[in-house]
Amino acid sequence: MAATTRPYGSWPSPIDAGLAASLDGRPEYLGTVGPEVWWTEPRPREAGRRTLVRRRLTAAGPEITELPAPWNVRSRLTEYGGLPWAGAERPAGGPLLVFVHFADQRLYAYEPDAPGGPAPRPLTPLSRTGGGLRWADPVLRGDEVWCVLEEFTGPGPTDVRRVLAAVPLDGSAARSRGAVRELTDDRYRFTTGPRLSPDGRRAAWLVWDHPRMPWDGTELRVADVTEDGRLADAGTVLGGPDEAVAQVEWTAEGTLLAVSDRGGWWNPYGVDPRTGWAMNLCPREEEFGGPLWKPGLRWLAPLPGDTPHAAGSGAGLVAVLHGQGSSVLGILDPESGDLVDAAGPWTAWQPTLAVHGTRVYGVAASPRSAYEVVELDTATGHARAVGARRPDPVDPAYYPEPQSRTFLGPDNRQIHAHVYPPHHPAVRAAADELPPYVVWAHGGPTDHVPPVLDLHIAYFTSRGIGVVEVNYGGSTGYGRAYRERLREQWGVVDVEDCAAVARALAAEGTADPARLAIRGGSAGGWTAAASLAATDLYACAAIIYPVLDLLGFAEETHDLESRYIESLAGPPQTLAVIGRERSPLARADAITAPFVLLQGLEDPVCPPAQAERLLAALRERSVPVPHAYVTFEGEGHGFRRADTMIRALEAELSLYAQVFGIERTDVPRLELSTR
Repeated sequence: MAATTRPYGSWPSPIDAGLAASLDGRPEYLGTVGPEVWWTEPRPREAGRRTLVRRRLTAAGPEITELPAPWNVRSRLTEYGGLPWAGAERPAGGPLLVFVHFADQRLYAYEPDAPGGPAPRPLTPLSRTGGGLRWADPVLRGDEVWCVLEEFTGPGPTDVRRVLAAVPLDGSAARSRGAVRELTDDRYRFTTGPRLSPDGRRAAWLVWDHPRMPWDGTELRVADVTEDGRLADAGTVLGGPDEAVAQVEWTAEGTLLAVSDRGGWWNPYGVDPRTGWAMNLCPREEEFGGPLWKPGLRWLAPLPGDTPHAAGSGAGLVAVLHGQGSSVLGILDPESGDLVDAAGPWTAWQPTLAVHGTRVYGVAASPRSAYEVVELDTATGHARAVGARRPDPVDPAYYPEPQSRTFLGPDNRQIHAHVYPPHHPAVRAAADELPPYVVWAHGGPTDHVPPVLDLHIAYFTSRGIGVVEVNYGGSTGYGRAYRERLREQWGVVDVEDCAAVARALAAEGTADPARLAIRGGSAGGWTAAASLAATDLYACAAIIYPVLDLLGFAEETHDLESRYIESLAGPPQTLAVIGRERSPLARADAITAPFVLLQGLEDPVCPPAQAERLLAALRERSVPVPHAYVTFEGEGHGFRRADTMIRALEAELSLYAQVFGIERTDVPRLELSTR
């Protein structure tokens, strides 16, 4: 059957915004509880909440969704959250779970198999909405939950302290803050939760302080646990201002493992918890770790103690995530240095791992499959999807095929990107037409994007609009030197790298140079807006919950990122000058291309005030700029509700259609204003 010929961007597609929104998000925070694997999973159609899902390891039974609406398993620690639950088998049988409920940020205990199906019961006191007390990265220890406590001490976003704390399981702290035992002082601004040695006699955790971010430098602390359950003799055994330790874990034999970038790449180390002596267990120019945006991320997980031991390290087999750019799952034998990767179609794994016996569980995706829970049986080498698996919602023939490429930027520096050409099984464009392309700048900016199935991308490519995701300088996955390219160069290197990729695609005849756009959220929103102010390359932009003003961001954002600007743009004494040179707000007079600005009204990271100041600056200009400002009640940093994502995707498509001269009648027309 001959393909129909239609202009790029006008192609019909079964992937509508509702479908893309309903399948947004991925499983997170895997853990095993007795003979079951548990994880959190998004529910976009239920106001964006996250629920707990369980599945038996040895049976072919169904997944069971625990905690009906409105329960929402999600922490607000440092606003980005962290591991929100922990579980263990009770001596009498059945699991005991503790979890953080998003609405009130209290810790709850839950016994799903107890007679009568009792409701979760609170373990911590009720505090004021959006502040007060927050909890994350818990672990069960005897009759207590050990975790991170975040406590706000004043009205400002930086009026906060964080400590390790012990919460009694008997519920006494639900009535009295005084029943919470603080295990550490608050000399360090940030901390992960404790990792307890198998014999319970030691605890290890990570700390860091302003102005460092956790990928700049962290410290690995180890303390003895006293007989009365307190921490004593804490000391730093690894890390420092210029060494980022991303994870710490104990093996079943009591060996301490850590992921450190002391050699320029995040590699796994065996660490002496007394002296700090460390041995690289797999020295490679690959990343075995990543940016610690949230406590509780896991790039390595030791297998049980009956696996072979490594000479000198004391470590047996270890499940690891590793690679350049995207991560894959492998099993590392530290004794021989052998690293065997799991077979299967999955090309990108998220930093969450769990182990039960010889089985390893993770969350992985590929260009043809969304993120799902995967089981690797290390005894047989067999890997299979066991949870969160979605049947293809449409014919996979509509999915794009990403091309991972390396481009050259200024000074011949390498730029990593994933190109998603327009693709449709039954429609093509005329041979003499070049497709429009949208450059996607990821958030972070200390982060990266892998080439996996994303229906938000397919929404555009199946309609004849190409997408290129750029892992610009500053991205993770390519070693410390690559991510430090952005040091004090935010708004320069990211803008130049995105432009270099766009120009290269146009020069080689892949993209229409007159129909290039840029879009991004959060830090990517900054790059998109800064690109409009710095170049006339793009015909339009989609700017999503962005940073727009360096000075304002440093003063208005949450505590975690309140000093981030110092490494991205420069020290406080030069920030005003840098802000005038790079901030889209300060350079609003240079913005001439149309744009849509999408903003959650409850965003504590990039508050709406940033967007509103940009719009006010545009109104003062003599030459109007067509734009639309679309806001969303109840949304914070990162859209989670299906109705929000539908409106955002359709607004973005309408902008491109109007600017690129594409006829579309299947989405509401976005009204562009010059006021």
